[in-house]
Amino acid sequence: MRRLVYAHRGGLALSPENTIAAFDRGMAEGADGLELDVRLSRDGVVVVHHDETLERTTNGCGPVSARTADELARVDAGCRFPADGAYPFRGQGIGVPRLDEVLRRYPGARLIIEMKGDSAELGAAVADVVRKAGAVERALLASFAHRTVLAARRAGPEVRTGASTPEVRTALCRSWLGLAPRSPAYYGYQLPEKAGRLRVISPRFVRTVTGASLEVAVWVVNEEADMRRLLDWGVTGLITDRPDVAVPIVAGLRPQTTDHRREPLAR
Repeated sequence: MRRLVYAHRGGLALSPENTIAAFDRGMAEGADGLELDVRLSRDGVVVVHHDETLERTTNGCGPVSARTADELARVDAGCRFPADGAYPFRGQGIGVPRLDEVLRRYPGARLIIEMKGDSAELGAAVADVVRKAGAVERALLASFAHRTVLAARRAGPEVRTGASTPEVRTALCRSWLGLAPRSPAYYGYQLPEKAGRLRVISPRFVRTVTGASLEVAVWVVNEEADMRRLLDWGVTGLITDRPDVAVPIVAGLRPQTTDHRREPLAR
């Protein structure tokens, strides 16, 4: 499997997270794809935003779900970056984008789409957007919530999903016994190296799941030493705030081939 770099929220160390400005920068740095977060607007549009509310990253306030997609496009999503007082993105017309806009703008990019919250409605809506955009071969839909993932699978069985939290727990337990996942309904994992005191990513886990042709992307990896160690273990993806650091490292491990960003996800 190829080793891929995903710009986390577009590369939030470099640009205001989950904005077109960030996605442009992440792809310009050579990332293979984007990791982004989605929610539903008041009018049922899938929009790209991490938090449940607007305050942390925009000049808006209140829940994302209380605004229409058009209203969200007009908030200033660049106004708080960076937090050092310079704010070069403030007043530049950077709003909260729609998922379909992102899919159209980056037709060659891989995507990990994190569906925020326990919502069957969101899972079905995201699957529909991805299918209509013709992006099923390059997008992976993920969520901590099992119900959200199940809804995405049921709405579009051809849409590719990641493992939900209970599916991850089962896979971890099986890996400790040296057993591969049993007929999984998903295509891969998006996991932290550790969750509290629990080690999630280990050489054994990576060997077990990649041996079953499943992808494993680790978040959030920003230090060069960690990137090299995880790649050594065989992880297939790095989700990073620093695509400018990760891309040269991964590129050094690759043979020169055709554009891998247009290849479908493994399975």
